[in-house]
Amino acid sequence: MADAKKMTMGLIVGNRGFFPDHLAKSGREEMLRVLHGAGMDVVALTPEQSKYGAVETREESRRCADLFKQNRDRIDGVIVTLPNFGEERAIADTLRLADLNVPVLVQATPDEPGKMTIAFRRDSFCGKMSACNNLRQYGIPYSITTLHTEAPDSAEFASDLEWFAATCRVVNGFRNLRVGSIGARPTAFNTVRYSEKILESQGISIETLDLSEVLGRIDRMKDSDEAAQGKLSAIKKYVDASSVPEGALLKMAKLGAVVDKWMADTEVSISAVQCWTSIEENLGVVPCTVMSMMSDSLLSSACEVDICGVLGMHALRLASGTPSALLDWNNNYGSDPNKAVCFHCSNLPKHFFRSVKMDFQEIIAGTVGKENTYGTCVGLIKPEKMSFARFSTDDTAGRMRGYVGEGKFTDDPLNTFGGAGVVEIPQMQKLLHYICANGFEHHVAANLSTVAAAVHEATTCYLGWDMYWHEGANAA
Repeated sequence: MADAKKMTMGLIVGNRGFFPDHLAKSGREEMLRVLHGAGMDVVALTPEQSKYGAVETREESRRCADLFKQNRDRIDGVIVTLPNFGEERAIADTLRLADLNVPVLVQATPDEPGKMTIAFRRDSFCGKMSACNNLRQYGIPYSITTLHTEAPDSAEFASDLEWFAATCRVVNGFRNLRVGSIGARPTAFNTVRYSEKILESQGISIETLDLSEVLGRIDRMKDSDEAAQGKLSAIKKYVDASSVPEGALLKMAKLGAVVDKWMADTEVSISAVQCWTSIEENLGVVPCTVMSMMSDSLLSSACEVDICGVLGMHALRLASGTPSALLDWNNNYGSDPNKAVCFHCSNLPKHFFRSVKMDFQEIIAGTVGKENTYGTCVGLIKPEKMSFARFSTDDTAGRMRGYVGEGKFTDDPLNTFGGAGVVEIPQMQKLLHYICANGFEHHVAANLSTVAAAVHEATTCYLGWDMYWHEGANAA
């Protein structure tokens, strides 16, 4: 399910002449091997373009910056590697001149106790502090490795590189993002209100579509329409719909075809939908399966027009490369303070389920009639690790805020309807207290992965959002 796009990193190799500069040569070669081995493309100066392909002088900084600018559309992030102390101003000047506005990771290679003579001593331990100090002075945001010094070929750097790549995907995936808002917010859901203007200030645009337009386009669509029949075939392949009337499936197919075309025409990447009760009353189905299919195809879709909810889904899916779901923090699970039931009724992507079938929506069937509520995806969530995220516009402060964390879905027994699972999160009562004390919504985005650290880094360091990281047993 992972994104197919190959990542490209810009590489800056630090060097300072009165340190052993042969280490810049070997350090560059080592980092290139590691990045290529991780499946990444690299944009870097060659030894013909600068001494050992490193940056030390002002001219080399400008040359590297020009190279980066020529590859602006390709570069997802920049890695600064310090095989020796490195020229701090040259590194900062390169990034300022390139003006890429992408995440930056600073790595320093450790010294070896047996190689501390003038011929081999790196001093990268110290040089990293100077490099970071200059980046801070220049106002350039940056990330740092877990350990102060890490060898490029170490397990620690491999883990950090994966985390940094996920961070880059989140940051770049929110740049010039267009979100579809399909239908009006359900009257009863004040909780999902948000500020379009705050999102616009973050480069996130909202494209609206009234349900009357959707329903009108569906009404004008013939049953034999190629797009409708193609979507009908896709629905039947996607989920067991053997107990659902054919007429209801065709309505879902038309709905899906209309939404697909509108999203393509308006260049919308993700969406939030008014899932009840207008669609049920005026079309006679629920949109859950159509939305589930979008989320499963990495085009995240949230119910109840929860725009900030789908942004959380999008961040998690960018970080992990796998589908996200929007869930309710819905029930306690017995007396265990660290467990809860996460539930929706449901449009969860197939990726989340142990097994899944299409059925009717039990909650609103009593209001609009069972025959008008076919299309939910019903099943239990498979027991796996999970990351969660919630974003919100803090309208009075004019800021974005949110929280992230990790836990796991368990295999505890659960006899219910819709899409549901038991989640276990260390120190969950502290998390729940934080949610309520700060007035967050009851919706939360979830992903079957461990990517909270990357989402937190992306949103705080690079997007500048006010975020709480619930780190389990260490949570404040």
